[in-house]
Amino acid sequence: MAWEKEHLDLILVPSGLFIMIGYHIILLYRCLKHPHTTVIGFENHHKKAWVERMMQVNTKDTGLALQVIGGNTSASTFLASVSLTLSSLIGAWIGSSTNNSLLSELVYGDTSASTIIIKYITLVSFFLLAFSCFIQAARYFVHANFLISTPNTDIPVKYVQSAVIRGSMFWSLGLRSLYFATCLLLWILGPIPMFVSSVIMVVLLHFFDTNSTPLHQYQKHSNHDFVKKIGEEINAVARVIEHRGGQHGSPSSTTDTQTMVAITNQNVVLENTQEMKPLAFTDPLSVPTATA
Repeated sequence: MAWEKEHLDLILVPSGLFIMIGYHIILLYRCLKHPHTTVIGFENHHKKAWVERMMQVNTKDTGLALQVIGGNTSASTFLASVSLTLSSLIGAWIGSSTNNSLLSELVYGDTSASTIIIKYITLVSFFLLAFSCFIQAARYFVHANFLISTPNTDIPVKYVQSAVIRGSMFWSLGLRSLYFATCLLLWILGPIPMFVSSVIMVVLLHFFDTNSTPLHQYQKHSNHDFVKKIGEEINAVARVIEHRGGQHGSPSSTTDTQTMVAITNQNVVLENTQEMKPLAFTDPLSVPTATA
């Protein structure tokens, strides 16, 4: 059987997809077994610590956390809109394409009608997959927004961490779907550009997904500012009492007040010093689950 250019699609396109899928299987294994070696696990580690710190502040001071999560929600919604728009444009292009003579002259590969339809369908499928993932990411970010902004609540920190981490995972899946769609988009120009783009994409993703920075072990909030503020207020009250006691000629009350202030300051400092323990983050990628 003589060699024909249509055979390139049967060799290069599956090879490019195999390279992309194989790389992401290896990345998934690293995320599950060695999360500290990946950027995904590195970011999840810091997100868990961020959520825990944000849950410790007062309800009126959660504006910063709501702004951060709101920005992620807006980005997810925007990319979901872009994915859906591109899917609609490609679908309209399929319905209106009647003359492929120019495309047949430019593409070195299979230009039959059935192959072109397969190209468009696979491309639309990945764009729709990206749309679904970004919508799910926005859903979890909105849920985390509700949990953080709930006033006077005792919601466990793990619930908020679970919502934020799952939103980030769907965000990553949406981006990966767009990466696949980019390679398939170049398949329209032929199997050679698609294969080359797959190899380049894997090399770039390996560079950006690898982490060599050790994980930082966060310490619990020591409340130094809070202790300092309490100490200043106690000292101010003590000075007022001492001043009044001096005017009434009662030195014993002044001495008792100073002793009380010293003991109170010492107890507050000791209590906050004992609370300083390192936070334990065993698996940055794992999603905490609530027990019944």
